[in-house]
Amino acid sequence: MVIKTDELPAAAPADSAREPSSQAGGKGRPGAAELPSVMLLNGDCPENLRKEEGPTEPPRENGLDEAEPGEETTGQEVIVIQDTGFSVKILAPGIEPFALQVSPQEMVQEIHQVLMDREDTCHRTCFSLHLDGNMLDHFSELRSVEGLQEGSVLRVVEEPYTVREARIHVRHVRDLLKSLDPSDAFNGVDCNSLSFLSVFTDGDLGDSGKRKKGLEMDPIDCTPPEYILPGSRERPLCPLQPQNRDWKPLQCLKVLTMSGWNPPPGNRKMHGDLMYLFVITAEDRQVSITASTRGFYLNQSTAYHFNPKPASPRFLSHSLVELLNQISPTFKKNFAVLQKKRVQRHPFERIATPFQVYSWTAPQAEHAMDCVRAEDAYTSRLGYEEHIPGQTRDWNEELQTTRELPRKNLPERLLRERAIFKVHSDFTAAATRGAMAVIDGNVMAINPSEETKMQMFIWNNIFFSLGFDVRDHYKDFGGDVAAYVAPANDLNGVRTYNAVDVEGLYTLGTVVVDYRGYRVTAQSIIPGILERDQEQSVIYGSIDFGKTVVSHPRYLELLERTSRPLKILRHRVLNDRDEEVELCSSVECKGIIGNDGRHYILDLLRTFPPDLNFLPVPGEQLPEECTRAGFPRSHRHKLCCLRQELVDAFVEHRYLLFMKLAALQLMQQKASKMENSASLENGSPPSLESKSEDPLGSEAGSEEEGSSVSGLAKVKELAETIASDDGTDPRSREVIRSACKAVGSISSTAFDVRFNPDIFSPGVRFPESCQEEVRDQKQLLKDAAAFLLSCQIPGLVKDCTDHVVLPMDGATLSEVMRQRGINMRYLGKVLDLVLRSPARDQLDHVYKIGIGELITRSAKHIFKTYLQGVELSGLSAAISHFLNCFLSSYPNPVAHLPADELVSKKRNRKRRNRPPGAADNTAWAVMTPQELWKNICQEAKNYFDFSLECESVDQAVETYGLQKITLLREISLKTGIQILLKEYSFDSRHKPAFTEEDVLNIFPVVKHVNPKASDAFHFFQSGQAKVQQGFLKEGCELINEALNLFNNVYGAMHVEICACLRLLARLHYIMGDYAEALSNQQKAVLMSERVMGIEHPNTIQEYMHLALYCFASSQLSTALSLLYRARYLTLLVFGEDHPEMALLDNNIGLVLHGVMEYDLSLRFLENALDISTKYHGPKSLKVALSHHLVARVYESKAEFRSALQHEKEGYTIYKTQLGEDHEKTKESSEYLKCLTQQAVALQRTMNEIYRNGSSANISPLKFTAPSMASVLEQLNVINGILFIPLSQKDLENLKAEVARRHQLQEASKNRDKAEEPMATEPEPAGAPEDAASQPQAAKDPPSPSLQG
Repeated sequence: MVIKTDELPAAAPADSAREPSSQAGGKGRPGAAELPSVMLLNGDCPENLRKEEGPTEPPRENGLDEAEPGEETTGQEVIVIQDTGFSVKILAPGIEPFALQVSPQEMVQEIHQVLMDREDTCHRTCFSLHLDGNMLDHFSELRSVEGLQEGSVLRVVEEPYTVREARIHVRHVRDLLKSLDPSDAFNGVDCNSLSFLSVFTDGDLGDSGKRKKGLEMDPIDCTPPEYILPGSRERPLCPLQPQNRDWKPLQCLKVLTMSGWNPPPGNRKMHGDLMYLFVITAEDRQVSITASTRGFYLNQSTAYHFNPKPASPRFLSHSLVELLNQISPTFKKNFAVLQKKRVQRHPFERIATPFQVYSWTAPQAEHAMDCVRAEDAYTSRLGYEEHIPGQTRDWNEELQTTRELPRKNLPERLLRERAIFKVHSDFTAAATRGAMAVIDGNVMAINPSEETKMQMFIWNNIFFSLGFDVRDHYKDFGGDVAAYVAPANDLNGVRTYNAVDVEGLYTLGTVVVDYRGYRVTAQSIIPGILERDQEQSVIYGSIDFGKTVVSHPRYLELLERTSRPLKILRHRVLNDRDEEVELCSSVECKGIIGNDGRHYILDLLRTFPPDLNFLPVPGEQLPEECTRAGFPRSHRHKLCCLRQELVDAFVEHRYLLFMKLAALQLMQQKASKMENSASLENGSPPSLESKSEDPLGSEAGSEEEGSSVSGLAKVKELAETIASDDGTDPRSREVIRSACKAVGSISSTAFDVRFNPDIFSPGVRFPESCQEEVRDQKQLLKDAAAFLLSCQIPGLVKDCTDHVVLPMDGATLSEVMRQRGINMRYLGKVLDLVLRSPARDQLDHVYKIGIGELITRSAKHIFKTYLQGVELSGLSAAISHFLNCFLSSYPNPVAHLPADELVSKKRNRKRRNRPPGAADNTAWAVMTPQELWKNICQEAKNYFDFSLECESVDQAVETYGLQKITLLREISLKTGIQILLKEYSFDSRHKPAFTEEDVLNIFPVVKHVNPKASDAFHFFQSGQAKVQQGFLKEGCELINEALNLFNNVYGAMHVEICACLRLLARLHYIMGDYAEALSNQQKAVLMSERVMGIEHPNTIQEYMHLALYCFASSQLSTALSLLYRARYLTLLVFGEDHPEMALLDNNIGLVLHGVMEYDLSLRFLENALDISTKYHGPKSLKVALSHHLVARVYESKAEFRSALQHEKEGYTIYKTQLGEDHEKTKESSEYLKCLTQQAVALQRTMNEIYRNGSSANISPLKFTAPSMASVLEQLNVINGILFIPLSQKDLENLKAEVARRHQLQEASKNRDKAEEPMATEPEPAGAPEDAASQPQAAKDPPSPSLQG
């Protein structure tokens, strides 16, 4: 699309009846990726969004003061959004009038987009819409157009062209010609990305459902390719991107380019010539075309001779397509077919994603001529956008203005969030493009005389700097290493302050781009900053890490408002003249007032307190938990901070401790009210003190689940007691004071834990008067460091053991760690704990993923410096050489130096504009596999403190059970490499696996802020809460509403929309609406492929859900091919030995059983049984279920002995786990009887045959092919979906029970929250287990209320 104004959800195509195209991809836990701005503001978990809760207790001081924009306000506001739509009639030249559904708050422009997308009007771009002869304004909303109502007729009127309109038209025609061509997605441009779902579903699922009604029992070919079968060792790469039939696009034209005769000379300009095009048709006819104000016509120019006179046929057409239809029959035929195919594709296959997704593999594509691409390359399109008045964009002004938009009610907030999101995604795209231009040497530096490392750049109103320590700024912090991590820390700070969203406080637009081994920071520019010196402009903070410090009352006031949610302590420091200066942030956070009068803060790299485990301070002793684990360790830089998630979890944990201490004391008081109080007064503080000595060790995670629930229920009761006692009884005040002291609260009357980010900061000094406060703060930091080791890491390992979280690749493991506030530098510690865990076997998958992550991260660190020494001309040779050393078994790969470079070396030396820091340009060529692996092991030891036992890739694969293809995927994703899609022979000892032709591209790896849709997220959470309470209908409505709001803010594609769709699909499925479930889940799969990547673990999950809904809708072959795809992706991403694989194989086995492929079915089911036994233990209910599934297949094969053997195993497990009387045990014993009878009957028949020979009188045996219903029932069971047939009375009882459990859960949740700050989807109590948050195989025994 050309006219991307920030209002458009990139044209929802007309054929989708313009449903609010409502979808995007999910991270497993919606919104878990970024900071939970609402979720955990100091001990305030999302429960405060629920009305049932009642007020929270007063001691929770640390929460946010303002009411959350939650339930109360939404009721009446929602109505504003749901204006009812109406339909208008469109009259366009040359086609039949048609009706179009529109809604009042759309803009006229959106109708333009729809018409430019419709098959029959797509070739028009330059037109206006008229109502009763009056032209409608492009940017007005439909509701403001007078006389526009149901049934109005809108006439499409062709407008005269301008140069700009003519270019837009040519670009649009080129887009239409390329609409099925995936090259943009492979090349990672224009927010295109790949999707392969349609290859496996043969087009749109909705249609195929109608086509193939009736049971699909015609013979289906069910045998998967060899490499998908259990036990196969080969891991091919090519099936990752199957060739789509539509991709061999029909050729409409051979060439369409701008002519060399442009621009028109003056006299022709005055005849209305705008520009000239050169076309070679498919029939090899070469023609020259004039674009004039009235339209397009052929002229008489040739390649060498200019003659602008019209040629015959003298045909003037307002649209280029109509003209080409006239002169080329092939064009006419193929263009029509192409457009038909284009509109048949699912809208989600072609809508642009909000941020670019890059593919790490691509097939060999031939490079075709493309005028628009060529033009874009040389005019920076983002710096010079045709459709924005004033041409270049002032990014800073746009970013800050959108933040200033009003936000009093829901429609205002939606508008504001949509604007913020749109500007952010545009800024990210522009910054990425600029950063690549900077590193590729296409941008002039603003200080060209300095050496390359020190250069800074401005391009398109964005400021770029390189991640090197320029003026010894970070000398005390670790030099270049610190300068490399500072931008990422700064970005986290920006993200956090943006999330708190305080009016009047501004941050810079910030994007961090890693490209070709360099780190580039892109920032929007504060107005006026370039004219003055930094010394003059900083009015708050310090520019030299705390030697000179200044403060400013307005900044203190603004930052004070952020201090509560961010847990930052207002504190005083000394400057170089020994004066006290008050700050409410770390010293190097600077405040600058721009020429626009706004208060900006920048350099937020130490927003969060330092991590003492990696910051040895002479003379400071860490708690025993830390020293036991070998901390403190010195790290490469001194900028190690705790993550915000950890700070939140720690404060939450302290809050629970505080409640327990205070409650305990008050209970003792109440008990001893009768006795004399004096003894208590003297006795109480010591008992508290003794508790506080070890607040972490004992309280941490050691308590049993059950007792803590009741303990917390008491806490709930006692909170009220405390609240009621608060003012009156001096003794209870004393209790609260001592409890506050014990947990390190800064206030003595209420719980309030905050951190001083300047503690242990080199160069920062504190006044004498604050020494006591500083001592307490130091203790708090030590406690937090200990909390990470004693609570968070063991909590993570426990969750992995219980399969509450199921990481499948490096990215999902990192995410799970970060959600618990564990930095990646603790990866070695996590692996140590996994190794020492008693359930080591059940953690095998986590260990493998962790080792793979450790190896690829270490390799990435080495690769970064390796690449900095490589000239552009040697890039593909260098990367392929590195990959050979890293992954190929070939013992001595030789790097191919580009031949010409060796000759012209002398001349090259003199060139000033070398890439920053380029040393000897061929140093990379001497790397050997032995050296690289030695370095990787060294890096793993130094950085992660983990000893790898391997000297080569083959040893690593052997020792740790890794796959080379998985390592290749991980390193490519981390470094941005794109390789050719082909089968690599990693294990060949005769030739290296990679040649330089195999490296296709290197992409940037981009970190940016992800603005959130807060209202939509609240709706989503309330919807989940309703579902968990068993109110499916209400939950469904809330989640639909959330979906609309998400669309309103994000457009059609986003990870959070994906989570929304997945949950909706599941709800519809449970409520029996299979078609709706299918349609929503199809969108979820497409979106996950497009937004998260075609082989992301999330996508694999979505494929599995879709397969289930397909099976339920009797689309059996589709269900199988989706499951096979999911299995292939799992094999590629991890391998076979993963708990998820058991679920997958059970699914596949059941479907195969349903289509009577018994032998094949057994291969999958028995594999699932093995994996379940390994990961859940031989006595688990999952294993019992697995035995039962296997027994059923043996029964269908009439192999009763094997069937009996398996069912007995299952029966024993049920009996020991659930007892004789449980209905699962009874079912199993019934089934055993039935099997025994069948076995006996069979034996009788056989004996009869032996006795009487062929004349035997045999009653026919009843062999049952399984019914589809019974297969579906089992599928639902293993996927954690339970339908509970209930009478009304049962329902009432259930709801009461759920409410009771819910209260208990509330209490326990507070505790869980402390362990896992981000679980936005706790397990439902009475509703089906919700797979939206975690792979459903998670819980072993379903909770008792589900066993019905």
